[in-house]
Amino acid sequence: MVTKKDIRKAYLAKRQSLPEETAAELNAALLEQCRQLPLEDVNVAHLFLPIMAKKEIDTWPLADWLRERYPGMQLVLSRSYLATGNMQHYLWEAGTSLVHNSLGIPEPESGRLVAPEEIDLVFVPMLAFDEQGHRVGYGKGMYDTFLRQCRANVRKIGLCLFPPLPAIEDVYAGDVPLDMVVTPQRTWYF
Repeated sequence: MVTKKDIRKAYLAKRQSLPEETAAELNAALLEQCRQLPLEDVNVAHLFLPIMAKKEIDTWPLADWLRERYPGMQLVLSRSYLATGNMQHYLWEAGTSLVHNSLGIPEPESGRLVAPEEIDLVFVPMLAFDEQGHRVGYGKGMYDTFLRQCRANVRKIGLCLFPPLPAIEDVYAGDVPLDMVVTPQRTWYF
């Protein structure tokens, strides 16, 4: 059985073991794949910023490209409340002050709150995913809770450095499948 716990452990180690040069090449290729996405109809996009110590996908260049290519698009970042498992979402403006939380995630210190229903697209972090669009994150369920709060038609785009697994065996009823996942090699649609 390929369980989330096993996948999480294996893919954390796999990502951590990437040489810096390889990780940089994968991130650059993933950004090139993102540049092919049709995003003209997106007004509000939610983005995550990377935990650099865990070699998460470097979304800083993606944010720069989105701002340059779609100057009218508003970017939103979350602030996580780990004790409750909740997230609040803030407009990421030029003067937004970012602080690192206890996990090393850069988050907005304050700003204009954005309701999940206002968001058109969510870029979703992950460790791994399967061919059905299910993902494995860090296991806290915070993104699944957040995605259930969004509109039914919100676009859910995962970003992953690795190709999919055939299947994740222990998918839960509360897991929210993705619409697509962008990898350095290609974009997967579900």
